[in-house]
Amino acid sequence: MTLRIGDTVPDFEAETTEGRIKFHDWIDGSWAVLFSHPKDFTPVCTTELGTMAGLKPEFDKRGVKIIGLSVDPLDSHQRWSQDIADVTGHAPNYPMIADTDLNVAKRFGMLPADAGETAEGRTPVDNQTVRYVVAIGPDKKVKLILTYPMSTGRNFAEILRAIDSLQLTAEHSVATPADWQQGQDVIIAPSLSDEAAKQRFPQGWEAKKPYIRVTKQPGA
Repeated sequence: MTLRIGDTVPDFEAETTEGRIKFHDWIDGSWAVLFSHPKDFTPVCTTELGTMAGLKPEFDKRGVKIIGLSVDPLDSHQRWSQDIADVTGHAPNYPMIADTDLNVAKRFGMLPADAGETAEGRTPVDNQTVRYVVAIGPDKKVKLILTYPMSTGRNFAEILRAIDSLQLTAEHSVATPADWQQGQDVIIAPSLSDEAAKQRFPQGWEAKKPYIRVTKQPGA
């Protein structure tokens, strides 16, 4: 399958480093981020897992659950955790899915259906497409998908920035412009008429073009 923004995220059951989960139940009405890795003990992913652990308080503050995935078994995840702590100063403090039968990677479209049914013997290059970030809303629908190559470490500050935008725009009839940061001006949604916008944004706006109405961020 091909996962698209707006799709309901696949449900699955899997073993994790924090026990067995049913994914939809685990989300449980929260925002969530799933980020996947082609294999344990790979250099770029080692730095990413530690970075995510260090940023977990920021995700917690936003009410976002985080979960990792790698197509290796639990005992491998647990051994890798020590390396991650040694390299980054932060051991994973969130669940890591053990996707040994490749089921989750296939459900998310990270691997083709004919990729086999075991992670055993697979190399990082075999799994190089297992490099996803998926942001999921409380409605269990996909809000954001990012895919990275193995050679490029993910920018988790950008993921937090995107979540700030997703949460803001889910609550208010606004969009965020290029390079937007928390607290900066936003764009009133084109779907909102001027009359309706006056009710929502009594402070007014600057019309840079008829279709670009810039206003202060709600609640800022």
